[in-house]
Amino acid sequence: MPLPDMHHAEPIPEAARAEIERLLQTGDLFRYTAASEAPVSLLETEFAQMMGSRYALAVSSCSAALFLSLMALDLPKDARVLIPGFTFAAVPSSVIHANCQPVLCEVGDNYRIDISDFEAKLPTVDAVIISHMRGHTSDMDAIMALCNAANIRVIEDAAHSLGTLWHDQKIGTIGKIGCFSFQSYKMINAGEGGIMITDDADLIARAIIMSGAYEHNWKKHPHIADACARWQNKLPLYNLRLSNLSAAILRPQLAELPRRVADGRRNHDYVAAKLNRSPYLNVPTPLAPETRAPDSIQFNMIGLDDDAVRAFANASAAAGVKVQVFGQSTDNARAFWNWQFIESLPDLPQTRKMLMTACDVRLPVHLTPRDLDAVIDVLLGAVQNAASSEAA
Repeated sequence: MPLPDMHHAEPIPEAARAEIERLLQTGDLFRYTAASEAPVSLLETEFAQMMGSRYALAVSSCSAALFLSLMALDLPKDARVLIPGFTFAAVPSSVIHANCQPVLCEVGDNYRIDISDFEAKLPTVDAVIISHMRGHTSDMDAIMALCNAANIRVIEDAAHSLGTLWHDQKIGTIGKIGCFSFQSYKMINAGEGGIMITDDADLIARAIIMSGAYEHNWKKHPHIADACARWQNKLPLYNLRLSNLSAAILRPQLAELPRRVADGRRNHDYVAAKLNRSPYLNVPTPLAPETRAPDSIQFNMIGLDDDAVRAFANASAAAGVKVQVFGQSTDNARAFWNWQFIESLPDLPQTRKMLMTACDVRLPVHLTPRDLDAVIDVLLGAVQNAASSEAA
């Protein structure tokens, strides 16, 4: 069967075209040019309403949202921030940008935070970022109970988790701040961009000022202007704003989110059921309270050595399906030992072991069952060949 384009995203909705054309004709791309109801402001209002949050701030990336979240918490210089050992390099980078120190905790073979290691390290930190990495939700009940008891604020890195639920509560609304990505491989796509949400007026006001609402531009956030006024001229400006053009691309996609989430979950579960029939592959099951919104699939290779794992990835790629094995390269930004910008980088043996056999494959939500079967055939054939070669 012919393979689909695994990197092709859904087209931008037709509804965006008229607004994009209007913006191109006016050249009105800066979010603060209009007196009110600029596309970015409308996006913030609509996103906050969709999530059930009081405030939202759209920015240039999820990394920018994480950085501004840490800065808005007003942590002391060199504050320690606990993060999972399995996340994207942008997360520890945002910690360092905020003049803080990342503290890494172990992650299990189900890609979720090891609660015992998290609990052991929690007394040594000032804040926590929980990365729902690749959309896998850690035990938020245990995490929030521990952090609330210790009076430690939690930022949710929900870059991969827009649409995911935990006990039917939207991921990104459980911690103090939630941060999301609009990069091309996410559920909502502007190529680049991000957004942060919170119910805390002072936190969002600080973030608004630092995002680049200079002079009196913060007055164009009328629902929070009083809180912003307290911080005018008192905070540095980092100029991390989203443009009106990006917002025009994003806004019509919000209505598409429920369908995309349903399609992504259907595709993921269909592929997972077939991959789990192989004795060499295992797709970890979600925790009971989680309702996932996946646009990719992750699985562990079982009982195969490093050579066989690499042979599987190479054979899959040669057949047209790119498989990323997180730990099997010298430059993967999700393998913590490649974050050499961190001083005194820990080892994390449990996380390292997991990453050496953990595989990642994109599953765009628009794939059809025929597309999925073609992908499954490649993966199962490649792993069987790798296992046979190892046995020989």
